[in-house]
Amino acid sequence: MAMNILSKFADIKYKVQIFPGSPSVYRLKPEQKNIGSIRRLTLGKRDPTKLNKTILLVGETGTGKSTLINALINFAMGVEFEDDVFFQIVQEARKSQTESQTSDVIVYDVFGLEDKTLPFSLTIIDSPGFGDTKGIDKDVIVSERLLDLFRSRDGAHEIDAVCLVLKASDNRLSDRLTYVLDSVVSLFGKDIEKNIVALITHSDFVSAANVLQALKEAKMMCAKDEKDRPVHFMFNNIQKTERSKRNERTLKYAWESTEGEISQFTDFLKNSKPQNLINTVEVLNRRMRLTASIHNLQERIEFIVLKQREIKQTQEVLKKHEQDMKNNEDFKVEVDEVYKCKEPVDEKRWWALGLNYGGAVCCEVCKENCHYPCTLALYPSHCEVMQYKCTICHKTCTVSGHKNELYCMVCTWKCHESKHVKTEQCTKCENKCSDPSHPKTHWRYVSKTRRVTRTKREMKAMYDKGRKDSEKSASLLGTLQKIIEDLQKEKDQFLEESFQHVVRLDEIAMKVVSLATQVQMDFLIDIMNEKGDTEKVMKLKEMKSKMDEHKQFKSLLRFWYCKTAEFGRAAVENFRQKTGV
Repeated sequence: MAMNILSKFADIKYKVQIFPGSPSVYRLKPEQKNIGSIRRLTLGKRDPTKLNKTILLVGETGTGKSTLINALINFAMGVEFEDDVFFQIVQEARKSQTESQTSDVIVYDVFGLEDKTLPFSLTIIDSPGFGDTKGIDKDVIVSERLLDLFRSRDGAHEIDAVCLVLKASDNRLSDRLTYVLDSVVSLFGKDIEKNIVALITHSDFVSAANVLQALKEAKMMCAKDEKDRPVHFMFNNIQKTERSKRNERTLKYAWESTEGEISQFTDFLKNSKPQNLINTVEVLNRRMRLTASIHNLQERIEFIVLKQREIKQTQEVLKKHEQDMKNNEDFKVEVDEVYKCKEPVDEKRWWALGLNYGGAVCCEVCKENCHYPCTLALYPSHCEVMQYKCTICHKTCTVSGHKNELYCMVCTWKCHESKHVKTEQCTKCENKCSDPSHPKTHWRYVSKTRRVTRTKREMKAMYDKGRKDSEKSASLLGTLQKIIEDLQKEKDQFLEESFQHVVRLDEIAMKVVSLATQVQMDFLIDIMNEKGDTEKVMKLKEMKSKMDEHKQFKSLLRFWYCKTAEFGRAAVENFRQKTGV
């Protein structure tokens, strides 16, 4: 038997036996390369004349994605139950069952086996499990990693199937499962819906009714069969269980049943139309830019409010001491001045395998945080908030001779990438630090106030700086009022930018209002209400209601509430009042 196996799989050169029992287990040793910072493991050599199919596996932690990948690889290799052998391409570490077996996005390429059981070569993208014990903020990293893969020159640009991996024991729509389904759907554009299928693991092959009912209750957007049920395929996870006379019949049934389901899944892939990931890349980009824009908007509004307060305070002092200041140009007043300074931050996480660079992308011209936390960009040019624009047309263009360069999509003046920094710096010194004893850390800008003393002459010079000559002739009180009005216009412009991100998401995303954007939507609605823009408030509320009307919304919030660390008493009470949970 052993000699026959070695002969049958002699073309698989890179393998090593790790268990000599029944079945004999071999570890495959694929060639490893990187797509940017994402690992790519390749078995065999691709024939460009042969068809390739790409599938993405997503789902909850602990559903058995690793075993499923190994089963797909064995099917592609033509391994049968009688061969009494099993090959592993996924290198599983020994971890507790509560931890994810996969810590990062990994791409598996299987080439050169098209003439065995598959009519095409296969690319499998394995993603980390959603909703695991390391926290919800880890799930944000998953979308960033997928965006890296989808937009990379050597990455995945088409997808044939998005495979939602579920356990057969998922017989109800739990808070966790609701969160996982929401997270998955929120990743993609509307054009991916008919390519989403369910792969059900740990199955007895009798029925998948419970899982399908849970998907129905979640109103899961996915491919449907002729009975209007989610397209699904069932698998078992006991292929490499050690065999004996007592369990051999059961194991053979499980093996052959899984083989039959994989064959049906192969037929689905043959007939499925690959979807270009352009829309999905835009959805992922828009979500990240929306998040960055909202964070930036909140900080800018905070600064504007403090600045308006400073100016109003100055106006009140001027009115109160108007006669004294007329008689004495050097009359001094005290006001609370708003200013920007650097604050140290630490956003590195141990589970990011050294790929979480932490910190913030900051614009030194606008003195703003354009993306915080920025976890996966080593330099500002790598950050998602940067976009290529023509230096002449001020938008992406293809005109011959025109040059496209990176500009920020978030900061006030949409500055060039070169004006942004993401370096560890001293936060004690306002300018460049020359003291070697000062620690250098990741940092971001924050707004603070300080009590300062000014004369009328100093205030006039400060507030007239940069203004037109015709405006400088106005009284100081008039100048201050004009500045307040200009700040309000600036605030309205920032608000409109964030609103347009949401509108575009509504056009292209499979699900515009996910849990991740819920708080951002509430913020926009509150600010629009203050502004009195009823038309935009109605539009935002209409989009938000798409989630609110679903009964699983509270389930999502309950899961988010349980997984978000260390709420204070006031925050908990506010959460309950707002959500009714």
